[in-house]
Amino acid sequence: MNNSIYTINKGINKSIEFRGLRAQYIWYFGGMVVILLILFAVLYIAGLNTYICLTLIGGAATGGCIKIFALSRKYGEYGLMKAMAKKRVPTVLKSYSRKLFQHLLR
Repeated sequence: MNNSIYTINKGINKSIEFRGLRAQYIWYFGGMVVILLILFAVLYIAGLNTYICLTLIGGAATGGCIKIFALSRKYGEYGLMKAMAKKRVPTVLKSYSRKLFQHLLR
């Protein structure tokens, strides 16, 4: 029997990265591109000048790219989801009755 040599995939369970964008930011970028494409089509069909359409869409695309890359750099792979979840956690829990806690002891 010959000994087989297998390469080990060390990238298992790693998130996808594309030109510095990681994880969910790739989806945000793709969504932005689709929305801007639809917006360009609507403006063009509405009869707006092509150069004005391109200027508006180009500015929005530049701003969106800068914002998405900034969020990716600031929060990383899961940080944005954690920050959004942290905002939803209540600061104080109020209970005006002991009934809830008495039920837990049973």
